[in-house]
Parts: sequence; C-alpha cells; structure tokens
Amino acid sequence: MGNADLIGRIAAAIRRERERAGLSQTDLARRAGLAKSTLSQLEAGGGNPSVETLWALGTALEVPFSRLVEPPRTAVRVVRAGEGPAARAERADYAAALLAACPPHARRDLYRVTAGPGEPRVSDPHPPGTVEHVVLASGRARVGPPGEAAELAPGDYVTYPGDAPHVFEALEPGTSAVFLMEYV
Repeated sequence: MGNADLIGRIAAAIRRERERAGLSQTDLARRAGLAKSTLSQLEAGGGNPSVETLWALGTALEVPFSRLVEPPRTAVRVVRAGEGPAARAERADYAAALLAACPPHARRDLYRVTAGPGEPRVSDPHPPGTVEHVVLASGRARVGPPGEAAELAPGDYVTYPGDAPHVFEALEPGTSAVFLMEYV
C-alpha cells in the first residue's frame, strides 16, 4: 500500500470521526491543539500527519489512534516486516506501524515500532485508562514514564500507564518493539 492510500484513509477517517462526534473543524482543531488550516488540509488528503498529530486528533475525538489509520479488515491478514500503515514522529527517529486494530467494542491495538538513537519519543498522555505493554524485539531502549523508564534488552517486557507522559528512547540502531495499547 502506498503513502497516498494511507493519507487518503487518514483523511476519510478524521472527517468520519469528527462528524460522528458532532464537531466542527474549528472545534476539533482547538481540542487537538492544531491550526484549523492544518486540520482542513488533513481532511482534504493533503500533508503527511506525524504520530504526534494523529495521537492529538485521536485524543480530541476520544477514539484510539488506530481508528484513524486502520486498513479495511480481512479474514486472514499477514503483515510482513517493514509493511503496514506507519506514522513517523516529528523529531525522533521513531515509526509506529499498526499491526492489528481494535475492532468495534474491543479495547486493544497492536503496533510494531522501529526507532534509532537520537531524540527520544516523548508521548503526551493518551485517553484516560490507557495502559501500554511493550516487548522489546531488538536493540536496547529506555521505555516508560520519565523518571521510571526501564532499560530493556531483547525479550524484556514492561507495562505502564499510557494516560500519563511516557518515553521511548532507542539506545542502539535497529531497535524495534511490539506495543499493545489497552484501553480500559
């Protein structure tokens, strides 16, 4: 799937969820901390929204991040390494690829994250009740709330409240992890 397909799917999802919530573009932009012109451009299929922008919109719309990027569902789905709809961070070497979205009325999403050393990915709080579960697949990383972030090696697992600020900092090139986002 190309980037244009992903951008089109994101544009349609933002518009769909905004209308479902009964919000104007002005209201949603204010709630998400975006300029109305930026939101308008995203809904028109322009731009390339960052992870931060999509999380801000999901939080403002009170929907999981995945609802804004998920592909149509099929009975059997294989996602090869390096594939899947991915969003990149604005400043950090960090990309999150959605592996499995939360179906309606379920409360979890699964992501594969790849990152490199440099600027840590600092996340603002997700919706109340969010819990993150992380298994490090390769490399080394510091993961969790600032001041309590755990240094992980391949195979290590950490869980922490996702509804508070948290960080993912790759300490080696080629760092990757699997994230399970639980919405309680």
